[in-house]
Amino acid sequence: SRGMAGGAAWLPLAALLLVPVAAQRELRFKPPAEAPVRLFTEPELARYDGQQEGQPIYLAVKGVVFDVTSGKEFYGKGAPYNALVGKDSTRGVAKMSLDPADLTHDITGLTEEELKSLDDIFNNVYKAKYPIVGYTSRRILNEDGSPNLDFKPEDQPHFNIKDEF
Repeated sequence: SRGMAGGAAWLPLAALLLVPVAAQRELRFKPPAEAPVRLFTEPELARYDGQQEGQPIYLAVKGVVFDVTSGKEFYGKGAPYNALVGKDSTRGVAKMSLDPADLTHDITGLTEEELKSLDDIFNNVYKAKYPIVGYTSRRILNEDGSPNLDFKPEDQPHFNIKDEF
């Protein structure tokens, strides 16, 4: 029975030795939130405009680039909202407008109601239904091209691919 007691005394020591290793491991493996962020310039984003079969379709709202390929029937070539894709269409989304003048990131002069509508659609449609693939350079960089230190990637905790049909 003495062997049992010796074994029991040995266990807590082993547990102590394992703690620092686990702590180190946590530091080494960064959470997925720290995944590299893809930056899209306007010409890059323009390539994903739904005109080419088999190419992904991207749309930016508030500088966040979403992959809307799964909504091809809305955003693909000849589809009702195809005008919005391949660019940052924040103003158009806020005003529910497909007018080419509104297909821009610029939200100057939008009403309180339009801004609220923009946030609702951004959170409840785009963030809820479509994966984020990157950010526009305007969202990540300052005017002079230096990194915007206030930039924080969006989280997508409630993201779930819903089967629409």
